[in-house]
Amino acid sequence: MKRRLILLAAAAALGAVAFSGDRFWLQFLGKAMIGSILAMSLDLLVGFTGLVSLAHSAFFGLAAYLLAGLSNRFDLVNPIVTLPLCVAFAAGCALIIGWLSLRATGVYFVMVTLAFAQMLYYLFSESPALGGSDGLYLLERPRLVLLGRTLVDLAKGTAAYAAIWIVLVLSFLFLRRVVRGPFGRVLTAIRINEPRMRTLGYGTYRYKLAAFVLGGALAGLAGYLDATLYGFANPAQFGWRQSGLVLVTVLLGGKGTLYGPALGAVLLSVLEHFAERATEHWNAVVGAAVIAVVLFLPRGVAGLLESGRG
Repeated sequence: MKRRLILLAAAAALGAVAFSGDRFWLQFLGKAMIGSILAMSLDLLVGFTGLVSLAHSAFFGLAAYLLAGLSNRFDLVNPIVTLPLCVAFAAGCALIIGWLSLRATGVYFVMVTLAFAQMLYYLFSESPALGGSDGLYLLERPRLVLLGRTLVDLAKGTAAYAAIWIVLVLSFLFLRRVVRGPFGRVLTAIRINEPRMRTLGYGTYRYKLAAFVLGGALAGLAGYLDATLYGFANPAQFGWRQSGLVLVTVLLGGKGTLYGPALGAVLLSVLEHFAERATEHWNAVVGAAVIAVVLFLPRGVAGLLESGRG
């Protein structure tokens, strides 16, 4: 019960920031919440299925680029249209990459996903039509217009922040239901002992592919929100560094908990911000903090809340 109260209080505090109107905190915490969605989607693979993917941020970037293309080339700004298209595109790409990558196991799976991510990175960073290394700006942010009246304009910081907060809460509730249901229990059993699950008649490949696609779709959702918040899509989103950072976030927060990676993303954002303001060697400070968590909190930040189970 204590853990639930802490999570509810944290969610309420994040939601209350929307009423502050402070542009810095809206963007800063908005970015942190987007990182939380991305980390939770990877936790579905790492913490529950046992799949360490280094291509996860690629789906984040693909959705962001598609939103930029829909907005700039086709003048599509209605989120009712663009959001499903971007999420479906990320899921479709995850289906293709997962279908090929899951033929490998262990470290070979990790390397194959890394290869796909790097292929996409060089494709987007070296293609002038896709903005090259400069990326793409969104000429218009998503907005919902009905009968000539703008109901929701995500170019406004408060509206974008509120949308991100709602998506974060819904994503957590959805993923919690998934991992606690029959599908999630099968994924956990596959992580623990995949040969035994195959012996019992489960199509483990199909289950892992479904998890990979679901994780990719949620990563695409996070990418859509990021492009909406900042109005920009960058090829660096495909790089191995971004995927590695998300993986570190999952480990920092505590894999296999969902709320741990979400809290880890917020903690990492805060740590990076204040360390960068304090010293030019802020990367070393962040690295030291991560090492300390790994050494003294093997279950991550989530381990601090486990005593409050109820």
